[in-house]
Parts: sequence; structure tokens; C-alpha cells
Amino acid sequence: MLAPARWLLSTFAGGGALFLVAACSAPKNDAAVGGSTLRVALITPGPISDRSWNGGAYAGLLRIRDSLGAQISHIQSKTPAEFDENFRLYGSQGYSLVIGHGYEFQDAARRVAPSFPRTIYLITSATVADSPNVAGIRFAFEEPSYLAGMLAGSLTKTSIIGCIGGTELPPVKTSFDAFARGARAVNDKVRVLTSYIGNWDDVSAGREQALAQISRGADIIFQNADAAGLGVFQAARQSRKAFVFGSNSNQNDVAPEVTLGSIVIDLPHAFLLVATEIKEGRFKPRVFELGAATDVVKLVLNPARESEIPAAIRRRIDSTAAALKAGGLRPTPSSSAK
Repeated sequence: MLAPARWLLSTFAGGGALFLVAACSAPKNDAAVGGSTLRVALITPGPISDRSWNGGAYAGLLRIRDSLGAQISHIQSKTPAEFDENFRLYGSQGYSLVIGHGYEFQDAARRVAPSFPRTIYLITSATVADSPNVAGIRFAFEEPSYLAGMLAGSLTKTSIIGCIGGTELPPVKTSFDAFARGARAVNDKVRVLTSYIGNWDDVSAGREQALAQISRGADIIFQNADAAGLGVFQAARQSRKAFVFGSNSNQNDVAPEVTLGSIVIDLPHAFLLVATEIKEGRFKPRVFELGAATDVVKLVLNPARESEIPAAIRRRIDSTAAALKAGGLRPTPSSSAK
């Protein structure tokens, strides 16, 4: 395993102070502007202080505001009943675009959208867009997850690596499967431990899951658990026996002494692509397929750690990354949701 030596800090573009903002229980709106202004709302399943999935989405909302002059609003919703309620709230207020951030919002959007045909409902990690005003974004998160797996399989000293998720949603499982395949592509002795916390908010539970995996020999853990994933970093710091991959946003500065890199979705770029189509009148309902080819997903290594990766391993990962970007490699056996 690499020694926890020199480290440099890396921040998520445009997100430095964003993640210090607490999520609110009621819609938080910009000041009202003219009627022709694009109005965009974001509904997240967890707090934007997670420095991951939800924080990245809020950074995306701010990018739309700053780039397109949009009026914006954000609210956190935790239950399916709240999904419907808040979709209806924003539809009744005449919002142009309402983003439900996560696979779990998909069914609520399909129920509510017909009642508000002038509002476009965009669901991240969606698999279908079967309504005139419902669209989805499928992030090819499995592509950088595969690369992270290759790095983990190359660097592990125990040949045991771990995956810890919030809940077993299809996109999370897909990323874990790709991580395991990447590891086994370079090390056929690798064993992968996989566990789910059962929620996305319980930092203590995330920490306990990680300590349990570390006690079983896992020396590298890929976490995809939003706020609960912060507990995985805590466990790695406490044990001093494991390294971690961050997810969704660039988390290299969460616990730099134990972080190998982050599997990043550039949510601001992705959100702006869709919002620009809507503002310019070019929007067509569909599932937007965004991966390495569009620079929306990528593996971002901790800058100080890069120099400690053997050159042969780095060349192999770079070559594989180029093949993924060119469409010449599929990191999963068949197409799957993300």
C-alpha cells in the first residue's frame, strides 16, 4: 500500500464554499425576477452539505443561475410523498425546469408531470423519458469506477477491497460492479466486500461499516453514500489501515491523508447542458447519455498521490481511460442504468 506521505489539496471547481450551506426544509428561492426569466428548482434527497452527490447538484444549480441568469430554488425531500408534493409545488408556481436529483425521483415525476405540461421535470440517474415533459440524465459513472477499480487492484496489499453504498439503487450497484471488474482486470486474486448502510445520512453507520470491512482486511474502499460516506473517511483515518475513493464530487480534500482519488460527476456541466437547451428552445425529451466522451464523468486522482503511482500502472489506466472515452471499451457486461 502507498504510504500516506505528501498530499496536496484539490477543490471541486466552483464548489469551495458551496458545501458549507445547509439544506433547508422549505424552498429557498432567489429574489423574484422578470416573467421571461428561466426558473429552475432543485430537489435533493439529502443535505447539500454532504460534499458529494447533493452538494454537487447545488453547485450545478448555481451554475445555471450564474450562466443563464435563472431564478433558482432548492428544497430537500426525503420521502416519496414529499417528492410528489414538491414536484407539484414547483409545477403550480410555473417553474420552467424542476430537477429531481436521483433515480428514486423517477416515478414521482411520471405521476406529476402530466398535470403541469409547461414544466420540464429532469431526473438524474434516470432510465426512461416517456413523457413530453420528462427527461433524464444517465451518468456513465461505471466508466471512472472501472478505472478506480484498476488502481485499487494494482495497489492493494491484501487483495481485499471494499464498496460501501447508501442504499442498493441500480446506479450504485452498477458502479460497484464496474469497480470490481476493473480491479479483477489487473489482479485476479482480488476479493471485493460490498455492504449498504441502508440510508444516505448516517455518518456513524458509514464509519461502522467501513471499520467492519477494514477488520476483514479491506485496505482500499470505494464509498458512494453521500453524507453517510463521510463516516468511511473517518474510519480510514481512525484505523490508518485503508485508503478511500471519494464519489460524485471531488472529495480529495475531505480527508487527504487517506484519499486516493475521487470518481467525479461534473454536475454543473451536466445541468447547464440541459438548461441551455430549454432556455434556447431546443429541448427534446430524452435520456441524456453523459460519460467520459462528454467530460462529465472522470477519475480525479489526488494530485500528490499521482507521483507515487508506478509508471506502468499509470500508463495502463491512462490507456484504458482513452479507450473508454473513444467508446472502444465497455466497463460492464451489458448496458445498465446510471
